[in-house]
Amino acid sequence: MPLRDLLLGLFVIAIWALNIIVIKIGVAELPPLLMTTLRFVLVATLVVPFYPVARAQLPFLLLLSFTFGSLHFALLFIGLGQAEAGTGALLVQMGTPFATLLAVIFLNEKLGAKRIVGLLLSFAGVIVLAGGPTLPSPLPLTILLLSAFGWAVSQLLIKRGPPIAPLALAGWVALFAIPQVALGSWLLETGQWQAIQQASWRGWGAMTYTAVMSSIVAYGIWYALLRRHPVNRVVPMTLLVPVLAVGLGALFMGDSLGIHKLLGGGLVVAGIALIVLNVGKRQPAKPL
Repeated sequence: MPLRDLLLGLFVIAIWALNIIVIKIGVAELPPLLMTTLRFVLVATLVVPFYPVARAQLPFLLLLSFTFGSLHFALLFIGLGQAEAGTGALLVQMGTPFATLLAVIFLNEKLGAKRIVGLLLSFAGVIVLAGGPTLPSPLPLTILLLSAFGWAVSQLLIKRGPPIAPLALAGWVALFAIPQVALGSWLLETGQWQAIQQASWRGWGAMTYTAVMSSIVAYGIWYALLRRHPVNRVVPMTLLVPVLAVGLGALFMGDSLGIHKLLGGGLVVAGIALIVLNVGKRQPAKPL
């Protein structure tokens, strides 16, 4: 891979890792479902007018808006509001093992020895994390794992669904997810208008970053790299996302770096490496 493209890939990884920190900053000022709604509004506004889709694709995009928009993104924002950034990033990476298991169950894919070891290492890492003081309480832990599961289900749907340009998919999923997440905010959250009035540039900047940088800019660069290079040369770079997120969490958020997080996180990343490197030509990238 030319140095220019390698640097572009690392730039995307840095965007996605920093996104975890930015979400935590944002939900400190804006209720998580409200922030997710505003994010979807911005993504849809910037993308949908320029990426029309066929009428026949709308039911698929509506279904994906439930699994990817509401289940993955909304729960991710809620969970990260109650967990350390690095620990949250590691737990969300469990989407790859979940996707592997779902592919075995529903797509009849075969598990080789490397993938079995990778699955065992990943789940062992979560168990080690569970023994440490940085793991969130059971409710946020469940929310983050459900977010990872929503990502996994979405990848299977994308794999079996109609071919849609990645940015078109992001924009239309955001559009259909707006009323779902807005309804959740109306039912489950309070003080939305006050939060909008009182949010500082940090809150609004965080919301804008998650929409523009993490979704539009990062996706655009990432899929350009996937068009120019073999998938198994590009996708392994995503393994750096949780590693960098843990470091950024310690640097900017004061997150601890205890033995449980380092060992458990190492097991999770090693397990995902075995899964991704073994099936790099088929495994989709892990965006945040």
